[in-house]
Amino acid sequence: MAPAPTLTLTRTLVELIRRQITEGAYAPGSRLPSIRALADQHGCAKNTIVNVFEELTAQGVVEPRRGSGFFVCATPPRPKEEEEGSLSRAMDVVWLMREQLKHDPGHLRLGDGFPPVEWLHDVRLDKFHQKVVRTGMGALFGYGSRFGYLPLRQHLVQKLAQHGIEAATSQIVLTHGANQALDIVIRNFIRPGDRVLVDEPGYYMLYGKLKLSGARIIGIPRHADGPDLEVLERELKRPGKAPLFFTQSLAHNPTASDTAPHKAHQILQLADRYDALIVENDAFADFKPATAPRIATLDQLRRTLYIGSFSKSVSAALRVGFIACHRDLASDLADIKMLVHMSSSEYCERTLDVILSDGHFSRHTARLRDRLQQATDAACRQLQQLGAELFCAPQQSMYLWARFPGFADAKPLAQALLAHHVVLAPGSIFHVEPEQAVPWSRFNVGLLSDPRFAAAMAGLLDRQA
Repeated sequence: MAPAPTLTLTRTLVELIRRQITEGAYAPGSRLPSIRALADQHGCAKNTIVNVFEELTAQGVVEPRRGSGFFVCATPPRPKEEEEGSLSRAMDVVWLMREQLKHDPGHLRLGDGFPPVEWLHDVRLDKFHQKVVRTGMGALFGYGSRFGYLPLRQHLVQKLAQHGIEAATSQIVLTHGANQALDIVIRNFIRPGDRVLVDEPGYYMLYGKLKLSGARIIGIPRHADGPDLEVLERELKRPGKAPLFFTQSLAHNPTASDTAPHKAHQILQLADRYDALIVENDAFADFKPATAPRIATLDQLRRTLYIGSFSKSVSAALRVGFIACHRDLASDLADIKMLVHMSSSEYCERTLDVILSDGHFSRHTARLRDRLQQATDAACRQLQQLGAELFCAPQQSMYLWARFPGFADAKPLAQALLAHHVVLAPGSIFHVEPEQAVPWSRFNVGLLSDPRFAAAMAGLLDRQA
């Protein structure tokens, strides 16, 4: 068996030039050699050097100047060994964030967190603008309510009722997507040094936010049927302040697992026994049946803070999410939102309210669920045909969590696929301590049908045989 692939040429050149800058070969503010000169020097294609400069620019090492080339930043980033403070502890999630914000059609981004754009084309935001204006032009020049646009909260009361969750409008706080909702919850509950429980593997953005807050993050292992209850109870019963437990019951990111109903009941029993709170993130609610079991349905928002979002099912650009919780807590969270962000976007909230008022939206989400089920089934078959092991095989999930034989760590696999312009999300990113070797990777089921992935994997596996 051949050894696992090492660094790609692009990554090698990135590290070489960065080291030269750190060691003073190129002074701060100086101009770097041209793309052509570096390509000739290293015997590679100019596109490789372009990719090198793009990565160095993203790292804050160099900066492009129109018509003049690339220059060393006046204050280059400090070497890793000099980094300190909470921001550096959160930087392990930034790579994947940068990758998801790139718009490069030349790369297949299998680690992307969003559905394919064509799945959302029938929700054309432009056609709703005139209806939004007719809802009250004068109000669009103000900050709006600290809780958010009331008619949309009324719609969300109905939507939660479909999940079996009873809530009043005073229990719902609108936010700039699920991520702002997480920010607000963390600001309210978490102080530096506090213990916080999370799914592991889990949502990398949550880990970054908790590291910024100075929290002590405790991973609760995720199984195919939900969290490890034995570990969860052991951590909940430790002396001191009862921790929050952040979890995704359905369409778990990244493992695609759903928490089994019996486990959901036991999680609530543990929360009652140890006076803990559960933060349930249901960002993919529109991709699952409305009646799928949720912890908040069993709990009715006593000990559960339920977070929802429309970034996946409507548009990431719209940025509308919400928190549903106990009435008194909702008022406190709305105050924090007002202090930190003044308000959420009433224009976005009015736009979403118009979309939800249109009968087209229910048909749109039904189509999304059908497309996702077909894509999930096809993706499971494709990965298994390539020899991958699946963590679980869900009926509907935007992601699959899989590993390939011969790769005890998914990072070399990700590096090898980059040479074929395929961007993977290696499993270490989704762990509390990202330095560890993790064989699993996250795959977007809507993108796996692209033939570039199968061709690249076939070549890698042939070389290993």
